[in-house]
Amino acid sequence: MGRLLLLSNSTNYEESYFEYAKGTIKEFIGSSVNRILFIPYAAVTISYDEYTEKVGEALVDVGCDIQGIHTFENPVEAVENAEAIAVGGGNSFELLKQLYDNNIVEIIREKVKKGTPYIGWSAGSNMSCPTLMTTNDMPISQPPTFEALNLIPFQINPHYTEHTLPNHGGESRMDRLNEYIEVNRDVKVIGLQEGCILWKEGNSIRLIGDKPAKIFQYGKKISKVWESSDLQFLLS
Repeated sequence: MGRLLLLSNSTNYEESYFEYAKGTIKEFIGSSVNRILFIPYAAVTISYDEYTEKVGEALVDVGCDIQGIHTFENPVEAVENAEAIAVGGGNSFELLKQLYDNNIVEIIREKVKKGTPYIGWSAGSNMSCPTLMTTNDMPISQPPTFEALNLIPFQINPHYTEHTLPNHGGESRMDRLNEYIEVNRDVKVIGLQEGCILWKEGNSIRLIGDKPAKIFQYGKKISKVWESSDLQFLLS
């Protein structure tokens, strides 16, 4: 079960922070939530205070107070008492390490499964997956395991793109995801382009955005899904 809003990114090109997603976030949160517990652990080059302030200013129209988990003396209690949880982007390896270091992985998992709304973007969306293995990030720190929150049964690759640099010989994103499903043959992956969102409500899930997402499954041709597509197969 669970209510999740999973964003590929926070900011579209030439737009302000969260401009494309504010209305969807407000609709998702609804009127019953007054405070959102924000987890800024993916931040590396800015402080948790700066990150929390940035998110709070961007989402002021949502009508909720944004409270950084780092301001609470007991992070476990902060999660247990949260009305909604938001997990920001940044470095997903550092994020997962801090979630384990603060002993809140299982607490978040249970809270969300019982109905607490979860919002994630970029690394925060990666955290909702079974593992962080389809992240785009460099492992700047070492979490105790790659196992993430496991709130959904499939993997997300945020910021998905098929653009490649001219005269660059490295593997494309498609190449990397094909490598993943070659080794992890029973796991589906959705490549979520920027400006796109997954909204999961209990046993249903839908894509929001004007761009297609790509589905990677072992033994099957890569397929496209659009906003009008039935994505129920991702939850099976």
